[in-house]
Amino acid sequence: MIITDLTTHPHIAVITIDRPEKYNAMTPDMALQLIDAVTAIDADDNIRVVILTGTGEKAFCCGSDIETLDDYATPWEFRNRADYCDALRGMRKPIIAAVNGYVLGGGLELSLICDIRIAAANAKFGAPEIKLGWVGGGGVAAFLLNSVGQSNAATMIFTGDPITAEKALAWGLVSEVGEPDDLMAKALEMAATIAQRAPIAAQCGKANLRAAQSMPLEDAIRYERDLQAICMGTEDATEGRTAFTEKRPAKFVGR
Repeated sequence: MIITDLTTHPHIAVITIDRPEKYNAMTPDMALQLIDAVTAIDADDNIRVVILTGTGEKAFCCGSDIETLDDYATPWEFRNRADYCDALRGMRKPIIAAVNGYVLGGGLELSLICDIRIAAANAKFGAPEIKLGWVGGGGVAAFLLNSVGQSNAATMIFTGDPITAEKALAWGLVSEVGEPDDLMAKALEMAATIAQRAPIAAQCGKANLRAAQSMPLEDAIRYERDLQAICMGTEDATEGRTAFTEKRPAKFVGR
């Protein structure tokens, strides 16, 4: 199941993939739950940043439960299923992945969709689909290419073999590696910092990064300038300038 905690930490939502007995593998019902969670969080102006994690130390997520894949009547039905990666990719707000244990297949894709990845030292990242006769379908090639470069992405996709957290850090796949017991504390610390920033600017910053990945340079810069103009028209931008002049911390409200 998918557990969503909206109340424990100010302005932070924690989404937990909670199926540890199956390495947090996703079922169709869990995909629908994640879609509902993303929709609710994006509509809640009190939530400014999201942490995505998995229950236990064995796995963050091992992708789709393979035992459910034969439930689809045709490949076309499978192609048009409600997809958990699509749901997460549509979220406007910043997402931090706190990853532990195995991060495989669709679980790797979920982590790549997140804006920031923090890993426990026991994390292992892999795209094992080739070992089963197919390839990933949640954006693994595009996101890996942007994260680790062509050669490293090809190595992961063509071999299907996992890499360690240390190698993931060296390749730029994650921002930080720490002990499993410290994982959520590190994620919450970063989330709390982001939650203090101007929320509209944070969402625009996320849109800006996505545009930089997918647009030609000149188009991306024009889009960035449009986003800048949008931010400059907000109450938060006025508050930011006023707080700077008055030498005090800014109090952003998301307007």
